[in-house]
Amino acid sequence: MNITPCSIKTLKGLYDISGVEVGQHFYWQIGGFQIHAQVLITSWFIITILLGSVIIAVRNPQTISIDGQNFFKYVLEFIRDLSKTQIGEEYGLWVPFIRTMFLFIFVSNWSGALLPWKIIELPHGEGKLIAGSNT
Repeated sequence: MNITPCSIKTLKGLYDISGVEVGQHFYWQIGGFQIHAQVLITSWFIITILLGSVIIAVRNPQTISIDGQNFFKYVLEFIRDLSKTQIGEEYGLWVPFIRTMFLFIFVSNWSGALLPWKIIELPHGEGKLIAGSNT
């Protein structure tokens, strides 16, 4: 087994390389915090899509599910069943959290593939808004 000795100078060089940033990003200063604005904007857009679609789908609930209500019922039951098989009998408390994370990540990933984010120009930064899952 060969172990190559590593000097402090080599480690310093690696540390300097780790600070290299490809492209510029759009940041906001809010209070004492630096916030990545591109991720924040796309995250709120995804939340708006999810809430809007749920409100439209279940605004007039029917005893016999139709259209969007039926689709959301299927998705929520799928996630519940998946949680039950992975976690076991004590899955009940975890289902709301798992549903939220699953739907947010799923819609974020698909928004990166389906929505033309690159057409929205941003001041200072990469120049265009990109999907949150791609940052």
